[in-house]
Amino acid sequence: MAEKIRLGFVGCGGIAESHLKGLIRNSYAEVAAFCDVRLSQAEEISKKYGAADAQTFTDAQTMLDKADLDAVYFCLPPFAHGAEIEAAKRRIPFFVEKPINLYLDQAKRIAEAVEEKNILTSVGYMNRYRKGVKKVRALLGDDPPILILGGWIGRTPSPESGANIMKWWIRKEKSGGQFHEQVTHTVDLTRFLCGEISEVHAFPAVNTNKTVPENYNIEDASVVSLKFMNSAVGSLWASCSADGGGGGVSLSVYASRITVLFTGWEHSLRLLRKDTEAEEMAGEPNVFAIEDEAFVEAVRNNDSSKVMCSYSDALKTLEVTLAANESMATGSAVKIHHD
Repeated sequence: MAEKIRLGFVGCGGIAESHLKGLIRNSYAEVAAFCDVRLSQAEEISKKYGAADAQTFTDAQTMLDKADLDAVYFCLPPFAHGAEIEAAKRRIPFFVEKPINLYLDQAKRIAEAVEEKNILTSVGYMNRYRKGVKKVRALLGDDPPILILGGWIGRTPSPESGANIMKWWIRKEKSGGQFHEQVTHTVDLTRFLCGEISEVHAFPAVNTNKTVPENYNIEDASVVSLKFMNSAVGSLWASCSADGGGGGVSLSVYASRITVLFTGWEHSLRLLRKDTEAEEMAGEPNVFAIEDEAFVEAVRNNDSSKVMCSYSDALKTLEVTLAANESMATGSAVKIHHD
């Protein structure tokens, strides 16, 4: 068992910092290398979170060759993935932020390399680690879901939203759109709680919001109908045009005996049962630290049992969100084939 796990980061933006803030308080982890296409960004983040001997790079392959690392974090926009296959070739365990890719063929090649080398992986679907989610999953095992509703509703992107929003998030060819990049969390949670999805039919709203920034070409909103393999049905939505307020993050699951209501980014739970008082459970505010601790422990012990989502599992979520994009483009339902 390793005393300290030396970590490297590929991508040093905001989501990387969400992980680093907890990792620097983890006594079993130290961050020894940072890579970003902007060297100044890697150097700035290294000064804030890096070990005394931390190195900085602009090329992931060079970092993997020169830094002595036990594991790597990939915190990249959807279009910028691919270096994960280099980590797999070197048998380096890795963590990937969601969504794992924008290109299904590339993601499948990475998954094949991971399987071939038997690499430990984790993906940033952090809601799987929440106590309320685990409780609901156990209950739904005995009371199968029937109807699933949820999504993310937010405001029109603007320069105040952050630089990354304006550089890539509002571009369909870079982010994949709001459903693929953001509502992927809810898609993954429905898979985790309710089982695999067999068919999607998606409907976009485009050119309806007249206040969008220049270069914006993602959908203003979308609604995606889901058919589950266990015969449940669902509808998930995305909107980044609700400047009047309201909306937010939600997921509701209706079964025969229970109703599950998750609200907010933290996914606080309200659990309803017939003839029983409602049960409330607040969502964990430190969920990034929780999933990172699980990953670090998995690497230290070479034991993936506490990792809630592997790369191969996340690949199935990717297939759903990309199928939704295909359906938006074609206007037809798209079936998802499971091996």
